[in-house]
Amino acid sequence: MKPTLPKGTRDFLPSEVKKRRYIFDTIRSVFESYGYDPIETPVMESLTTLTGKYGDEGDQLLFKVLNNGDYLNKADAKALEEKNSQKLISSISKRGLRYDLTVPFARFVVMHQNEIQFPFKRYQIQQVWRADRPQKGRYQEFYQCDADIVGSDSLMYEAELTAIYDTAFYKLGISVTIKYNNRKILYGITEAAGVADRFRDITVCIDKLDKIGEEGVRKELEKNSIESMAVDVILTLLKVKDINDLILPFESSETGQEGLNETKEFLSYLSSYNSKNSIVFDPTLARGLSYYTGCIFEVVADDIVMGSIGGGGRYADLTGVFGLKGVSGVGVSFGAERIYDVMLELGLFDDISAVSSQVIILTFDKECHSYAFAKANDLRNAGIETEVYPSPVKMKKQMKYANSKGIPNVIIIGDEEMKSGRLTLKDMESGKSDQYSIKEIIEKLGTK
Repeated sequence: MKPTLPKGTRDFLPSEVKKRRYIFDTIRSVFESYGYDPIETPVMESLTTLTGKYGDEGDQLLFKVLNNGDYLNKADAKALEEKNSQKLISSISKRGLRYDLTVPFARFVVMHQNEIQFPFKRYQIQQVWRADRPQKGRYQEFYQCDADIVGSDSLMYEAELTAIYDTAFYKLGISVTIKYNNRKILYGITEAAGVADRFRDITVCIDKLDKIGEEGVRKELEKNSIESMAVDVILTLLKVKDINDLILPFESSETGQEGLNETKEFLSYLSSYNSKNSIVFDPTLARGLSYYTGCIFEVVADDIVMGSIGGGGRYADLTGVFGLKGVSGVGVSFGAERIYDVMLELGLFDDISAVSSQVIILTFDKECHSYAFAKANDLRNAGIETEVYPSPVKMKKQMKYANSKGIPNVIIIGDEEMKSGRLTLKDMESGKSDQYSIKEIIEKLGTK
């Protein structure tokens, strides 16, 4: 049998895992510096939890998990006969792989509301799955790194999450542009165009602007039965760069005015923040997920074309669908897979060591090998990553292994070293070697 991987998934070699861990650890350290606590949720959720939260396109990208056992035994016979997959699903699948971390988080909050303190600040670094078409920077299995706050309407948190983006990407060495908008501003645009009743369809079209361009969006809107005059108004207002230029068009839009006021308050918090990256208003930013209700974000890399590497926003009542009404939240997500690809392409991993061990012990015979096993534990207890070559074969073969793994230090143990207690330590880069006691080796390697 030829080994294969499902499309949109990847294996990671040790060197790649270390680079990815660097990303996760960097982002985690920023989350924790702002007082966010870690949680984890299951890989699978009930389909009732997941469906209806991401819009029609999102629902189509959910991975469904077949029921246990003979799942066809209780299948909807009529739907099966008609080959109607949409009707059939509910009878053969009750669970799905999580599409993102936000909806499971809302479910988590409702189920644990008596065990957490509001406002609740959490971060989560776990895998999600989407049945999307794989392409550069887009996979069917990938990690998200999320930070959310629930239980507060304060726009200070929008500013805090912007600062988290700014700090994390600065630490990772990626120059980015952090874009912001407000779903209420988008609603104001549709009201100004007289088509607010089509808000959801319009935002789905606007969300495709960076992929299909202005003319593509125009055709999409017209295909959705939006009149040409309304399309002109929408596309004109989407070109506004200063939110003050929307005050007049929003004279008759209470929701639009609310969006402008929220944006101004958000910016007032940021006015004293010294950002390292660009933070810009972008009225074309729509974030197609239907649960966003206020401020929304998207992050793009400045030096490479990769699509968004982060996004998020305010959701007024996501927990309401699970029975906990009136709990507002806001959150952002880091696209770890794309961040990895960006850093790889920009050469930002060059200083990250792929070496798994700081030292390896090589031996000449079985007796020396047993002695080496004990000494290796002394080194490990001192915090030095150590391995022992598995058998006392020819020294040339052992040295070749050490070289192939790029291990910087080699300890060689023979009869003389065992008797004296002074082991031969060789620096593989310089080629220099000398004899030291295990205590001296620990002191020497511990300073590197």
